[in-house]
Amino acid sequence: MRIALISDIHANLQALKAVLEDIAAQGADQIIFLGDAATIGPYPKETLETLQALNCVCILGNHDATLLEPTQAAKFQIADSLLPTLDRTLGCLSESHFSFLRSFRPTYEVELQGRLTLLCFHASPRSNIEMVLSTTPEKTLTEILSGQSAEILAGGHTHIQMYRQHGEQVIINPGSVGSAFVEAYIPGGANPRLLPWAEYAILRADKSGWSVDLRRVRYDAPWEG
Repeated sequence: MRIALISDIHANLQALKAVLEDIAAQGADQIIFLGDAATIGPYPKETLETLQALNCVCILGNHDATLLEPTQAAKFQIADSLLPTLDRTLGCLSESHFSFLRSFRPTYEVELQGRLTLLCFHASPRSNIEMVLSTTPEKTLTEILSGQSAEILAGGHTHIQMYRQHGEQVIINPGSVGSAFVEAYIPGGANPRLLPWAEYAILRADKSGWSVDLRRVRYDAPWEG
């Protein structure tokens, strides 16, 4: 069983196409999108339509939630500097796009081969804005994951790839398709530097065990050259 985990596309259609081509080459039984589809970048409509055509499970990210509730941008931690791009995105979308966004879910659970469970979310199982990083203290992480029995947990939001063990559980972050970060973004801080590739992950599971491949795909990033 192979599951491709993609996250944080942010309307970067070129990056999404590069990732989908790599997924096709690697092979996947299922694609799961972990949220933040259509804001910031130049192709919100095309990104949503490409994502919808995949007929995959979609998780509601904080940016997706803001498109559905624009007056709540501050609650969803959308930086003031991004508000003009939010307005531009809203002006591009039709009711069919909003209907698709309303189908996004907060979490999704998958039973894997080998009697394992995968729990998918955007930022954390309880929030689409909560940061889970390699530096998050163990005590804090225990609180965040309280009540969660899944052996494998997958979320995005930070735009940074991660594989982290927490007791008997493992947390995976596939990174960002559309804007991979060099360092974590601190709300209110400077914009992070971007990496020149698209990121995603492929999770493989069978009766003997499981593994994850954190992948990076080169593409013609608009900020290069």
